Amino acid sequence: AAQQRVAAQQHRHLHAELVEDARETTKGELGITLRMSLHEAGTHGFSNAELRDFIAMHADLPDLWDLAHGTWEACSGTSRFTPEGAQEDLVKGIKDLTTKPVVGVGRFTSPDAMVRQIKAGILDFIGAARPSIADPFLPKKVEEGRYEDIRECIGCNICVSGDMTGGISRCTQNTAFMEEWRKGWHPDRARPKGQSTSVLIVGAGPTGLEAALQAARRGYKVTLAEASTTLGGRVAKERQLPGLSAWGRVADYRTGQLAPMPNVEIYRDSPLAPEDILAMGADHVAIATGATWRRDVVARLHLHPIPTDPGMPVYTPDDLMAGRIPEGLTVTLYDDDHFYMGSVLAELLVQRGNKVHFVTPSVKVAEWTDNTLEQGTIMRRLMELDVTFHFSKAPEAIGQKEITLGCTWTGRQSVLPTEAVVYVTSRTPNDQLFHATHAFDWLAEGIRSLKLIGDAAAPGPIAWATYAGRAWAEGLDMPDRGDALSFRREIAALDPGASLLP
Repeated sequence: AAQQRVAAQQHRHLHAELVEDARETTKGELGITLRMSLHEAGTHGFSNAELRDFIAMHADLPDLWDLAHGTWEACSGTSRFTPEGAQEDLVKGIKDLTTKPVVGVGRFTSPDAMVRQIKAGILDFIGAARPSIADPFLPKKVEEGRYEDIRECIGCNICVSGDMTGGISRCTQNTAFMEEWRKGWHPDRARPKGQSTSVLIVGAGPTGLEAALQAARRGYKVTLAEASTTLGGRVAKERQLPGLSAWGRVADYRTGQLAPMPNVEIYRDSPLAPEDILAMGADHVAIATGATWRRDVVARLHLHPIPTDPGMPVYTPDDLMAGRIPEGLTVTLYDDDHFYMGSVLAELLVQRGNKVHFVTPSVKVAEWTDNTLEQGTIMRRLMELDVTFHFSKAPEAIGQKEITLGCTWTGRQSVLPTEAVVYVTSRTPNDQLFHATHAFDWLAEGIRSLKLIGDAAAPGPIAWATYAGRAWAEGLDMPDRGDALSFRREIAALDPGASLLP
């Protein structure tokens, strides 16, 4: 205890010196913020109790206390596992220890939740990184009472994946993210339309909805035709899966924005044939008919189907999302997709009373979710559900009551008894309508462009689908760039300056 008191005093003096140096350097013209972890894991971590003691000791040292959870995974949990405002218990009461303002985070998307934390005296400021990516004008919309215009973060962490992979970041909700300067895209506004007048979009999934919204904002007359009775496509189905309800905001925001627009007509339960498309008289046509999960092993590892006994029940994600779910069986789920879908469906299968064997060629479950900061949480959840794992394994043959698994490293085979199989492998584009329409002389019918977009062209994450819809709408009536880059490049160069050599 004595050593802890000495360490705390040393810690206090160190921070006091650092803040004093910062004030001196900035000549008192800038506010000094202390960013502190609300709780760190491990015996040597900075606990929440120690943080409170530290703030009580330093009370008025900085101009602002900036508080967040310890690790990035804990601080920026996905909506699948972490509810809005999840750090409230860790930060509550800290304001009573200081007269200086306190800012905290928690993937706040609801203005009501934000206001409650302020009025309850929990926080002085709301920190919102991911919600501000999804909607950079969130504060302005709250100020103006335009709550229905807020483009809420869905908590998928696809934005984080850009950092993790060293690629450009994307946001499922804000398709302009990272393209504001490169392409001149604006989160809420669109450039005026070109010389043509009307567009037809077939398919009201995330791609079709975004394409319709952006084309309508540009001033085109938009017709959106959906074959089913529900708008949203894959999002309307995936939002029903365990932990993914917030993802429905992708459809909710866009349908809400489209509903009052006078230049938009939406037709549900309206499957179209090529002849219907040609007869619509639209200047531009986009086919956004999505993709279908394969009912075999073809994906990253297997390039061809494997021998399969017709007596074995085989399911796909599309089956389960449509309500065709095995119950009370021993089920083997084979995941060669490696993102969220396999683990989500494993959870769903357990909820329906199944014993689940999770087979993957990878050395871990849902390995790509390392990039969305949730792989460890997914593993923990499935272990708690008593899912059995078979890593570095893949099906080689499907019998009537068993699966032959092969080790992806040694080729050694083993037999796994099972009563049903769920494949989470890859998706096939639903491009039949596009090719059937393209076979007609559509140019002679007055159609200026006929494009296949979104998952129907190249299946990918939802963020890629919404981005594809935006890109199509932005490109309407624009000149063909040929092989030129579709974005501006910021050229960085080193100024060698004077030589440092003697």
